[in-house]
Amino acid sequence: MKPDDYIYSSRDFGETASTLDVAKPDRPLIHKNVTGTKNQANASFSDNRSHPVHIVDLPSKSVSVSIGGIPAGGHTRKHRHTYETIIYVLKGSGYSMVEGNRIDWESGDAVLVPRWAWHQHFNASPTEYAEYLGAENAPMLQNLGLALREEAPQ
Repeated sequence: MKPDDYIYSSRDFGETASTLDVAKPDRPLIHKNVTGTKNQANASFSDNRSHPVHIVDLPSKSVSVSIGGIPAGGHTRKHRHTYETIIYVLKGSGYSMVEGNRIDWESGDAVLVPRWAWHQHFNASPTEYAEYLGAENAPMLQNLGLALREEAPQ
């Protein structure tokens, strides 16, 4: 559904429902073996981001989750987006540059990337792979037509 396809407008405010039905999707509520799954969505997304990213394929309309990795001594592309991201570091150590501020992190830490903030993540280890779980409100903003992402020039 695109934003212009919505049925309600501001004149319909009084028609707000007072009850809610369970919105159980037709798709499975589990994605097994997320990091072991090889599919085209993961490959093209990882290629575009210049580091491994495993998309968790679940039918959520408001929250997305991915598991990403940064090779030893590597980094992500500098970018920004309109959705917030919380990054939980699963293993490794490094730092993120968020709007020019350095944030050092290690396994067990969580980092907030605010909306529309330029950011880039770096693996500080010359030998150890860094891995993180990213949670974002991207699907909610995509469904509202408000999700944007911009890559910095290379």
